[in-house]
Amino acid sequence: MPESSPPSLLNTGARPEGTNREKIMKTLGLASVLALAAGMAQAEGTLSLYNWGDYINPEVLTKFTEETGIAVTLDTYSSNEEMLAKIQAGATGYDIVFPSVHMNDIMIKLGLLEKTGINTAPDFKNIDPAFFRAKEDPNSEYCLPYGWGTVGIFYNEDITGPITGWADFFAIPEKTGAKITLLDDMREVLAIGHIMNGTSVNSTDPAEVQAAADYVLAHKAAVNAFTYEVPPMLTSGDIAAGHFFVGGNVFFTEMPNIKYIIPAEGGTMYQENICVLASAPNKENAKKFMEFYLKPEIAALNVSQQFNGTPNIPANELTPDFIKSNPNINVGADTMTRLQIFEDIGAALKLYDRAWNTIRTAQ
Repeated sequence: MPESSPPSLLNTGARPEGTNREKIMKTLGLASVLALAAGMAQAEGTLSLYNWGDYINPEVLTKFTEETGIAVTLDTYSSNEEMLAKIQAGATGYDIVFPSVHMNDIMIKLGLLEKTGINTAPDFKNIDPAFFRAKEDPNSEYCLPYGWGTVGIFYNEDITGPITGWADFFAIPEKTGAKITLLDDMREVLAIGHIMNGTSVNSTDPAEVQAAADYVLAHKAAVNAFTYEVPPMLTSGDIAAGHFFVGGNVFFTEMPNIKYIIPAEGGTMYQENICVLASAPNKENAKKFMEFYLKPEIAALNVSQQFNGTPNIPANELTPDFIKSNPNINVGADTMTRLQIFEDIGAALKLYDRAWNTIRTAQ
C-alpha cells in the first residue's frame, strides 16, 4: 500500500490474527516451490518461505534479493494447522515458516524448529520484549517476532448502520435481511462463545468449551458461511458483514463504507513469528533474512502494505501516519484489555475439535 494512499480505512468511522490471519489467496511462486521440493532448494543462493497468504509485502522480498543476491520463493497456507500438517507429512524444501505464537510453541515441542540465536543479532535490540510471547522460546532464541493484529468485524455501514460488537453482528440478518460470515477457523469461532460467556479463549474446562460451542450454535442460523473469503464477498455485496483480520483493511482503502471494529465485548489478537525449520536446506540464508527483517525500514515497509502492527519499536515511527495513528492497528491500553491471544492448550485441543465438528455439522 503506497504511503500516499488515503485511509478511508479503518474504518473506525474516523483490523487484525491472526491468523489465522489473513490467508486469503495463494500468491507467488508455486512452480518455483515445486522445483525446490524436487531438490533445487539446496542450491546456493536460494530461500524458500512458507507463509500465510498475502502476509508479506512483495517489495520486502525484492529488496532482500537485491541486497543479498538470494533468490526467494513463496508458498502459502491458510491456517496453522494446514502448515503443520504439511511439514509433519514430510514436505521438504521450505526454510522459513510464520506460525502463530501457540503454533510456535507446538512446533518447538515437536522438534520442528531450529534454534537460530537471532536474539544475539545487533539489531535485535529493536524488538519490543512484550512480544516474546512464545512460552517455549521466552528469549527468542528460535524465532523472531514478526507481526501482530486483531480479529474483529468488517461491515458495510450502508447496509447495517453502525454496529459496536458481536450482539449487533449476529442481529444483522434479522434486522436487514443481509448475510454475515464467520471465519472457517475452529479456535477463532469458539473464541466468540468464550468471549460472550466471559471465559478464557484458552479454557481447558470441558463445561466452558461446551458453553462456548452452545453460544455459537444458538447463533448459527444467522451465519451464511464459515469462510476466509470476506474481502471479495464484502466488495461484491454478497455479505453485509464478516468476521476477519484487521489486515483485511488493505482491500478496502477505496471503500469508505466498509468499516472495521474490535467488538466492544472483546476480541482476539494474533502474533506470528519468523521461524526456521529444523529441516531447512538453507539455514544460513534463512538467518540472513531474519537479520534483514530486523531493519526498521524493512519492517516499516512491510507494515505500510500489511496494515498490521510490528514488534519493531523504531519501525513504528517510520510507518505512514494513517497506520501509526489508527487505533485499530496500534491499539491503546484500554483496548488491549479486551483482547485475548491463543495459547497451546495441549490435549484439550480434542475438546475444541469435537465442539467444532458439532458446529460445522449442525443443521
